[in-house]
Amino acid sequence: MSVSSSDTNTAKDPMPENQLPAAEPLPDPGDGTPPLDSAFGWVVVVGAFFNLMLSIGTTTTYGVYLQHYKLVEFPNASASLLSWIGTFQFSAMCFAGIGVGVLCEHVDTRLLSLCGAILSGLALIIASFCNAPWKLLLTQGLLYGAGGSLLYITGLTLPPQWFGKYRALATGIAIAGSGIGGLWLSFATNAMITHIGRKWALRATGLIVIGVCGATSLLMRMRFQPAKRKQIIEFAVLRDTRFAMLFFAALFGSSGFYIPFFFMPSYSEIVLGRNSAWGTNVSSIMNGAGIFGRVAMGLIGDKVGSLNTLLVTTLISCLSILVLWLPFSGFGPFLASAVIFGLCSGAIVSLIPVITANIFGVERLPSIIGLLMLAYMTGGLISSPPAGAMLDKYGHGTSFSSIIIYDGVFLAASTICDIFLRIYISRKPWKKV
Repeated sequence: MSVSSSDTNTAKDPMPENQLPAAEPLPDPGDGTPPLDSAFGWVVVVGAFFNLMLSIGTTTTYGVYLQHYKLVEFPNASASLLSWIGTFQFSAMCFAGIGVGVLCEHVDTRLLSLCGAILSGLALIIASFCNAPWKLLLTQGLLYGAGGSLLYITGLTLPPQWFGKYRALATGIAIAGSGIGGLWLSFATNAMITHIGRKWALRATGLIVIGVCGATSLLMRMRFQPAKRKQIIEFAVLRDTRFAMLFFAALFGSSGFYIPFFFMPSYSEIVLGRNSAWGTNVSSIMNGAGIFGRVAMGLIGDKVGSLNTLLVTTLISCLSILVLWLPFSGFGPFLASAVIFGLCSGAIVSLIPVITANIFGVERLPSIIGLLMLAYMTGGLISSPPAGAMLDKYGHGTSFSSIIIYDGVFLAASTICDIFLRIYISRKPWKKV
């Protein structure tokens, strides 16, 4: 582990009233459950990998549907209304995650994962029969997001429970599934819409989600069942200084994470004059670098500490935007910025659950991650939609300087929160945290 129970409060004795007790190592359940870092833990990682591949992968491919809706099916509908379908997918996933995190502590996670597979798959199938944007908003947007949250939260929170020494690596591999899903599903969705139409594309994707995630739900087992508690939400965590720092680090980090993925493809066409295929190429390059980065940062995090790794990679992500993308308009610096950002920014997604488990323990990890989903939801809402408005108002659709600065400020703020959290936990600069 990157932070042990003795690490978190070495300089804080007695413990402040606004801080939860330090994470204690959990004893072996004693019921035949495999130990930490066992082979069965990697079986759970496989299940989480497929959960995240299809839940997040389907969400990230909405841009393919958006292009079809705007140009072919609903040419008279506003771009804002059609964009909200995709926004509602992820927002509903994060908001519902609060409740799902609590459910994980009371209901068999295999059952929750199965319900998520059925609900999200059915949402896509029902959406295939819808012929109006508002109906798609309710089905492909809200209903899919609610079902996807069951897959997302279980996939995000179960791997850390099964590992100690290799916790960051295992979580990074599981979360890399979301990047792989985004890669192949984008091409597959585009091909299906072209050859069999939008409605059958949704039906086929829904059946894949039900079949694959329904099967892998059998693997989504918790290592232990947390003790019952009177409060549904552990409000003490909201008063914990460490949680507040981690919450804002996640909020600002997720805000800075979305903007390049949304706007770098357009930049390559509008500013650099590349053809439309380069938009897809840039997205593929960033996602490909992100897949490698999430696994690599997991390996590094297990060696030098997950929080140390997150701090450095967030800083590098910030510099890739402000030093390489902002001042230059050439293709070389832009491509370098895209590769470096894709490589390092994945740590913002993959290491937050690991840091949460290291600080607060894995026993309440699902419910605490559920609360952190509010940060990711808020980050999504205050990043790309305002950035798009800034591009129209201040950049007149062609100058991206305002949104690049906007993105850099978010990443800088996240880095500062990481620094404060690092100092709060330990002031020893070379300590593994």
